[in-house]
Amino acid sequence: MKGYKGGKKVGLLFSGGPAPAANAVISSTVLSFLNKGVQVIGFYRGFEYLEDFEKYNPYSLVENIHYIKLDSSLSKIRNKRGVITKTSRANPGREVSSIEDLNDPKKNKRLRNILDAFEHLSIGWLITIGGDDTLKVANYLNLLGMPVIHIPKTIDNDYYGIPWTFGYWTAVEITKNAILNLRADAESTDAYFIVEIMGRKSGWLTYAAGIAGEAVKMVASEDVDEDVLDIEKLCDELVDLIILRERENKSYGVICLAEGLVDKLPDKYKPKEVDKHGNVIYGKAEIAKVIADEVKKLYKHKTGKSKKIVGKQIGYETRSAPPISFDVVMGSMLGYGASILFERKKFGYMVSVTDNFDIKEIPFKELIDSKTLRTKVRNVPKGSDFYNLKEALSYKPSI
Repeated sequence: MKGYKGGKKVGLLFSGGPAPAANAVISSTVLSFLNKGVQVIGFYRGFEYLEDFEKYNPYSLVENIHYIKLDSSLSKIRNKRGVITKTSRANPGREVSSIEDLNDPKKNKRLRNILDAFEHLSIGWLITIGGDDTLKVANYLNLLGMPVIHIPKTIDNDYYGIPWTFGYWTAVEITKNAILNLRADAESTDAYFIVEIMGRKSGWLTYAAGIAGEAVKMVASEDVDEDVLDIEKLCDELVDLIILRERENKSYGVICLAEGLVDKLPDKYKPKEVDKHGNVIYGKAEIAKVIADEVKKLYKHKTGKSKKIVGKQIGYETRSAPPISFDVVMGSMLGYGASILFERKKFGYMVSVTDNFDIKEIPFKELIDSKTLRTKVRNVPKGSDFYNLKEALSYKPSI
């Protein structure tokens, strides 16, 4: 079987933030293809070097600097932390927002550079591992003629088309342990910690970690019906919660906020700083600190007393943690699934699994809006059993 421009090699890249079990995915993918006699080329730092490829510059892509031939030595890395091919947030499709843009030479230049690079290295097929931006680029490349299979990656677990993403439950475990440590500190010092947890669009991680870590309240974008978060209202609710708990001799606690609330902050609080690829740096908003400072002031106004209320971020600690067994197996299944879709000639599809880990494929057209080319996000449905569980386990005054 010949792929793009007759190429017979499979390209593989990991893009976006790291996630626990990333190396399990890479290992399983490579070994599965090697078993079929197909060579796999791994590209370093996602799309970063590929998008700047120069067709007539032999130094644009250099083996062992920009890419590597992956081999069976990867059989022992399933539990290794980090990402062996490294990663970045380079987004070669950032100027494309419609089918028309995809055909615009100025807006598709980086994408065309990637295709030139693949032709140069005889890459016939591509396996992408990444989040929503990576999926969008995978779709663009597929529409431009490159056969692509995508493996979903995010510790946020908000990927449409799959029940659990690899690394999610490890991130929950790490975050839970951090929350429990803060809870013990809070109990010892009669204090509160307001903790910002990763989750750019949804509350999956915040809710699960908060439930497991015995937080007294969890708030994510799913809890805010308005387009703009009413900070005064939220702080008022949190102060009332603290006062009610104190009346029951509970003078401490941990409150969890999802990072994605930054999207709903009033403009004056929204972060303006972006990384070198144009992505807004959510952490710069320091939403936990903003809310903690406001709650502290409002608590003193209502009670006349001072209280230790500290804002804290839990983020990077979760992304390259040692993966738990579930995530190693899940990641390995998804990597193996890429080779299954390859056999089935299912290009323009994402690898997913059923409840009992059987491989299934999801076409890009079910994951991406055909008009806007934006990916769909899977929020925690308000009123769902999981949502109601976090509500039931949040602090309620004693009857």
